[in-house]
Formats: sequence, structure tokens, C-alpha cells
Amino acid sequence: MRSKLILATRGSPLALAQAELVKNEMERQWSGLGVELLKIKTSGDLILDRPLRTVGGKGLFVKEIEEALLQGMADFAVHSMKDIPSELPEGLKIGVILKREDPADVLLSQKHASLSQLPRGAIVGTSSLRRKIQLQLLRPDLKVKDLRGNVDTRIRKMREGQFDAVILALAGLRRLGKGSEAGERLPFICAPGQGAIGIEFKKDDVELEKLLSVLHDELTAQCVKAERIILRNLEGGCELPVGAQAGLADEKLHLKAFIANPDGTKFIEDEVAGDLELAEDLGEKLTEILMKKGAGEILEEIRSHLPLPRGRGPG
Repeated sequence: MRSKLILATRGSPLALAQAELVKNEMERQWSGLGVELLKIKTSGDLILDRPLRTVGGKGLFVKEIEEALLQGMADFAVHSMKDIPSELPEGLKIGVILKREDPADVLLSQKHASLSQLPRGAIVGTSSLRRKIQLQLLRPDLKVKDLRGNVDTRIRKMREGQFDAVILALAGLRRLGKGSEAGERLPFICAPGQGAIGIEFKKDDVELEKLLSVLHDELTAQCVKAERIILRNLEGGCELPVGAQAGLADEKLHLKAFIANPDGTKFIEDEVAGDLELAEDLGEKLTEILMKKGAGEILEEIRSHLPLPRGRGPG
């Protein structure tokens, strides 16, 4: 068995918290194993002045990390699954997914406890088209402005008065020990993979996969699989206004999803349910339903306004 592994990660506080979680658990599970973190600054970390959807999408958060894996600079990488494009580079796979944290989107505000309490014209910060559109369906009177940066930066800008409220993922807040900052849980369909941590490595590294398998949670993996099929089939940019969320209820896997055009004037949503082991089939079935309801026309509109490489787009 190997005595040392190199784990590639972004250097943001949340990415490091997730990497440390994996490092500590691996070292606890395998006596004598040491895990060293390799911090990599990605293109997504460097571009802070523009929405990611205009410069290539959230795939920019993983590109350099995946290159490090392929070049042998690192053995494996830890990612937020919502940042992973629907298609991976040849030779790599997401082979292990940890148990999911709560995937909810939450509102943070200094003065207002809930969305309904925000005054007309209040400024809400989010860089996600998915969140923006769902927010404006509920409160079309609000002003939504792009907000980039790590969790601490977003909270700071809200406290400085640049925003009346911001929307963040509850999972990230909890992993940073900031769960108490969270306000109202919003009734949004989350991003595919939100709240889940995935581990990426070379497909042919059988020994490494065996070592990492102690971290795998099959329920989370099936939920994420169903969600990412929606992402893939709808041409998958994670910056596109697409949401997909799966969960177990009454011993059935329930999968709901939506797609909207960039300005939110066309919005299609539906839901399916079935056996857990049919996650892939459920994803395909729900895609068909969405396409029959007009998702194809929305995709054509998106392509004409926001051209993105298939499957490696921005979510």
C-alpha cells in the first residue's frame, strides 16, 4: 500500500476545508498513510471581475487541477460536485462521492430574516443564473446583481451594505463552520451535485480507488448521477439556468429539475420518482419530459445568446 498521496485542491477556504476533511478521514482510515495537499490556483480563481458564464464557465475551477492529475503531479483531487462539468477529460473519472451535506440554498441578510421581508427594490447578490431566475419568479421586484468571490468575501460585501442580502449554499457555510450565518432556506431546485464532494483520479489507478472507496456513499452517488444526467442531456453548462435535485423519500428516488431561458421568461419544471437503482433511467426519463415541454427551444435560445462548448460550460 502507498504511504503517501498527493491531493490537488483549489486554495479557497471552502476548497481547503473539503480537502482537509478528505485528508483527515483517509489518514484515519489507513494507518501509515500520509496525504499532502497541493494547492492549485485555477483560472476561475483568477477571473473575478466578470460572470463566469461569459468566459467559459465553472469548468475554469477544475481545468488546471485536472491537468495536474493527468501529468502525474497529484494522485487525486477533491471537488464540489456542482463545479464539475458534465464531461470529464479522457482518462479521468469521479470514482468516489462522499455523503452529501444539505444542498439547500439559503438567504443571508443583516436586517431581514426572510425573502418576504426584503423591501421592494432590495439588492440581492448572486452570480448564479439558476438562483437569479428562481428568485425573480418569487420576487420580480428585487434587483439581482452579480456577486463573485469566496464565501467570506460575499458575506463581507453584504455586511458592508453593498447588498441587502446574498444567496449561498448551506453546505458550504456548514463546512466552513458558518452554519449559524444562514437565514431562510429558499424553495429553490439546487444545482446538480450541490452539497456533494467528489474525488477525481485516473481511471486506471485501481489501487488508489480501493483506498478511496472507504469514503464512498452510494445513496449520494445515485442522487448525483441522476442530477448530472439532466446536466449532461441539457448540454450541461453549470452556469446555465438548469437545476436538478434528487433525494430519497418513501423508499423511492425523487428527481425534480427545471430549465429556463437566460431572462427567465420561459421556465419548465417537472419531477419523476422510481427505484434507487434506476437513477440513470430516471434522469433520462425526466430529460424526455422536459424536452417534450419545450426544453429544446430554450436550448436553441441559450445557444444563440450564450454559446458554450458542449458539456464543459459554466451552474
